[in-house]
Amino acid sequence: MTLKQQKIDITDRVVGKLKNNQIELYLENEKIGQISLPEGSSFNLDHHFQTDQQKIYQNVSVTDAAQARYTDCDEGGWC
Repeated sequence: MTLKQQKIDITDRVVGKLKNNQIELYLENEKIGQISLPEGSSFNLDHHFQTDQQKIYQNVSVTDAAQARYTDCDEGGWC
């Protein structure tokens, strides 16, 4: 039995993570390489996303859980 080399397309499975002016490339949990970004690079993201200090953020609307209600119970379960 002999082994032969074969090329497999993994493009859809590769994930990039932004770190130290690079995009680190991962296949599952294994780092497979990186892309160096030139100094002063900019990102074009959809309007609900932004970058700040090497992090990517999503802007979302959340409910305010700080509303007190008369039905709040104490630690023993009594209301």
